[in-house]
Amino acid sequence: MARPERRPPGRTLPEFPWDTLAEPRTRARAHPDGLVDLTVGTPVDPVAPVVRDGLAEASAEPGYPTTVGTPALRRAAVDALGRRFGVTGLSVEAVLPAIGTKELIAGLPTQLGLGPGHTVVIPEIAYPTYEVGALLAGATVVRADSLMQLGPSSPALLYLNSPSNPSGKILGVDHLRKVVGWARDRGVIVAADECYLGLVWEGEAPSILDPRVSEGDHRGLLALHSLSKTSNLASYRAGFVAGDESLIDDLLTVRKHAGLIVPTPVQTAMTAALADDAHEAEQRERYRARRDQLLPAVEEAGFRIDYSEAGLYLWATRDEYCRDTVDWFAERGVLVAPGEFYGPAGARHVRIALTATDATIAEAVRRLA
Repeated sequence: MARPERRPPGRTLPEFPWDTLAEPRTRARAHPDGLVDLTVGTPVDPVAPVVRDGLAEASAEPGYPTTVGTPALRRAAVDALGRRFGVTGLSVEAVLPAIGTKELIAGLPTQLGLGPGHTVVIPEIAYPTYEVGALLAGATVVRADSLMQLGPSSPALLYLNSPSNPSGKILGVDHLRKVVGWARDRGVIVAADECYLGLVWEGEAPSILDPRVSEGDHRGLLALHSLSKTSNLASYRAGFVAGDESLIDDLLTVRKHAGLIVPTPVQTAMTAALADDAHEAEQRERYRARRDQLLPAVEEAGFRIDYSEAGLYLWATRDEYCRDTVDWFAERGVLVAPGEFYGPAGARHVRIALTATDATIAEAVRRLA
């Protein structure tokens, strides 16, 4: 009996971008003083004791955790969004923990019931997983930064990312209000990736759930948050989504069936992290100090920094193809990410991460000089 034809996994997916950096990584590693890696935005600083204590507190728990999250975690998330970002009118029923925000983004279109025949709009310069999640669901992807580009269309899901990864660009209150109004007129779900909302260096970055944007009405809105950045919890895989209570309930149903559950010790660690603003402020200032060193060094080396008002990266260019810029850095033993990772519109920029130790940033500055 003939076996049915099987579609190879990943056949419709783009190449994993970081796999394309093997050659410049080898060249940079060959530098006499070794490799300075400023590509991936992974934390290098210690996890705060208050968070580690929370993890240890539940480490002996033998039972299954709840997909919906503990009441303490959901309350801590609501309170933190209020204290840190001015979000009001959010109930604990409108919060759901996730196994890291990347997992949530990759699965969001599928978990919302999207598929062939649906359109997902992503920014022109965008975190690659927005596109991947839509493709996994079988949906069509459209890149657009302006509502004018979309014309009369009514996509099923529209992603926003402010502050942006990779560019650090901030979308203001007026822009977000316009998007929310447009989406509600058409029944479009808006998913705002706000993972870098706590890392603003210039100006103000409002949440999609900010009452100045939503007018206290969270229908059709989802805000995605991560504890990887200012709490250094990348290894914990700790994130959450908040917003429209009915959409959260839909996601919860799917995630219960799929077993997408944040472990109990991680939930208690998240609760501790969300309740403590001191460690978050301390980490923010670490990144601010590194930015204050690296940004002028990159500019003095002949590059222009575009946007970069927030987040963990410098979006740099000298108006050449990004792979040529990557090679220039690699010759100095420094590895940076080509902007084309984030879409065709990024092909003349590179992303330079601030997520390195003080000593590593100082070494990068020395080499650029």
